[in-house]
Amino acid sequence: MFKYTPHSLQKIENILKESRYVIRYEKGSFKSGYCVLQDRRVIVVNKYFDLESRINSFLEMIPELDIDFSQLDEKETSFVLNLQQAKLAV
Repeated sequence: MFKYTPHSLQKIENILKESRYVIRYEKGSFKSGYCVLQDRRVIVVNKYFDLESRINSFLEMIPELDIDFSQLDEKETSFVLNLQQAKLAV
């Protein structure tokens, strides 16, 4: 079971940063609460979201992102694969 903690959010953010994504928390009229600019590798998340909503936004987008597994260690790779599988199971 996945836990919604600040540490989990930080792990997700670090993995995305290691895959050369820039994460920005800003206000905006996002339909889903986030926006991914693929060409620039920028992720914009609604800054007014609480912890759980931020994590859920990342969980929604991770399967669609180009994660560079060569930059991740074994634990991080396992964490991302578990996130992707958990999202598929829902």
